[in-house]
Amino acid sequence: MRLPVYRIIPPSKAEVPLLISVPHCGTQFPDELKEEYKPELSKAPDDTDWFVDELYNFVSEMGAGMIAANYSRWVIDLNRDPQSKPLYNDGRIITALCTTTDFLGNAIYKDERTEVALSEVNRRVETYYQPYHVAIQKQLDELKNKFGKVVLWDCHSIRQVVPTIQKDKFPDLIVGDADEASAAQEFIHVALTNLKSGPYHVHHNHPFKGGYITRYFGQPQQNQHALQLEMCKLHYMDDSETKFDLGRANKMREVLKRTLGGLIDVMMK
Repeated sequence: MRLPVYRIIPPSKAEVPLLISVPHCGTQFPDELKEEYKPELSKAPDDTDWFVDELYNFVSEMGAGMIAANYSRWVIDLNRDPQSKPLYNDGRIITALCTTTDFLGNAIYKDERTEVALSEVNRRVETYYQPYHVAIQKQLDELKNKFGKVVLWDCHSIRQVVPTIQKDKFPDLIVGDADEASAAQEFIHVALTNLKSGPYHVHHNHPFKGGYITRYFGQPQQNQHALQLEMCKLHYMDDSETKFDLGRANKMREVLKRTLGGLIDVMMK
């Protein structure tokens, strides 16, 4: 029996118009594909947004639902354009919709293929990609019908240093809103103000503007807003960026709770 593409964690108290998406926390591989990957890599797939769903485990108590991926982004990247259109054109390495390497350029398949056949990409889009996106829109529609507006908060994390993207260390937190096109100014302002109230260095749209999820679902003219938050893993994991660190996570949670709470307050006015 195939593992579901995603899992949904419903709110545990009165619902609010906020949906949390965690598209890169999955670590599983479907039975028909798992033997194709190098086992020494697939047992702990790099580029995973490790424990981000655990980091945000408080949101149900705020009235927000969460949708989280079960499969690794190496199967298919839920935050890429389904037609493989590049998200950036500044020379950085961008892994493909169905990548054949990790972020550092290491081959992840046993046969060291350099591309996934188009027919297989299309199959994965239909089987693993579309269900996640359909589920997001379904939940957004339900919340928008109930409250008149909704915010999608897309959650990501990254190593502090990824030289194939940029040589310098990443800032602690990066808010992406497609150059202020995916959300109304009031929501952007609330997010930035609250994130900056903590001890973290916050950037806005640099070096990440938000991936496909933010750009596609962010339709402020339709009262459907989307924001992406990228964060360095060191702020909720240990120095090796391999284990969850409860002390660091709780410190980060204080800022996240304040930020999401601020967004909820604005939407519920």
